Amino acid sequence: MASMTTLSRPAGRRSTMRSSPRLDRLTGWLANYSIDILRISLGVVFLAFGAVKFVPDASPAQPLVERTLDTLTLGIVSGPNALLLTAVAESFIGITLVTGKLLRSGLAVLAGSMVGIMSPLVLFFTDMFPSDGPTLEAQYVFKDIVLIAAGLVIAARALGAPHGADDRATRGG
Repeated sequence: MASMTTLSRPAGRRSTMRSSPRLDRLTGWLANYSIDILRISLGVVFLAFGAVKFVPDASPAQPLVERTLDTLTLGIVSGPNALLLTAVAESFIGITLVTGKLLRSGLAVLAGSMVGIMSPLVLFFTDMFPSDGPTLEAQYVFKDIVLIAAGLVIAARALGAPHGADDRATRGG
């Protein structure tokens, strides 16, 4: 399997972009706060998705959630229990991301949830991709790729990746 490599950035200012005090301040602000903003906004999304699942028949994802968990658990968790478990998990993820408390636990639940969230693409492929193109459910699942990417960025920070404008040296850039 090929490994991913990153190109190192030359030390100092980029030759393709003029630097200015305003741009430097903006860059510093983004480096210091953008991942926290991403964490909180992802938390709000998960909290909203979870909250709506506490109300029967309110979530358009309800049939997919119930079918997926029923299949993944071999019928042990199905119907309203599948929806409740998903609502609790998504709400917990959302609360941990918004507050920053128990963040590693929330990220662990998020990692497990992502397996379940993406599994319909494998479990129900022919249903999600009939001959006339992807269904609305398939599109719903596909957008979760962005949530996974956001979760990875947040997990990297939570697990100790450097952050801030002055951390390029520690990344080899």
